[in-house]
Amino acid sequence: MRIGELAKRSGLTASRIRFYEAAGLITAVERSANGYRDYSPDAVWILEIIAGAQGAGFSLEQIRHLLPLGAGNWQHDELLDALKRKIAEIEDMQKRLKENKAHLLAALRNIEERPAEMDCSDGAQWVLDRLRADGAVVQGKRRRLAAK
Repeated sequence: MRIGELAKRSGLTASRIRFYEAAGLITAVERSANGYRDYSPDAVWILEIIAGAQGAGFSLEQIRHLLPLGAGNWQHDELLDALKRKIAEIEDMQKRLKENKAHLLAALRNIEERPAEMDCSDGAQWVLDRLRADGAVVQGKRRRLAAK
């Protein structure tokens, strides 16, 4: 099938398909005498896998190592390990985001509670003192808050 049909079936642009081809993520295609690319039917599901993996946070290099060598030739153990590692990365990221959110909420709360009559520099010091007391800032360095 030609690139326009592949783009239509996969939902990707022709330029994205060419990019994946140049990156070695889809197999080199045959070119007809007139120079048109001719893709195999397998290219559709390979592109779906690539797009889904990118959406899940895998880099193109990681995807390259996970793709099957052909239809039905998955590297089962490596795929399972990569999926488990990605899940662990996402869980770590969720934990950091939760901690960052708690820190930002504490900063916001302290800024909003700052006495209105304080000037800006005194107010900033007041907020920092409260953040230090909460454990969000230690000796001028930011420390992650435990989620409240």
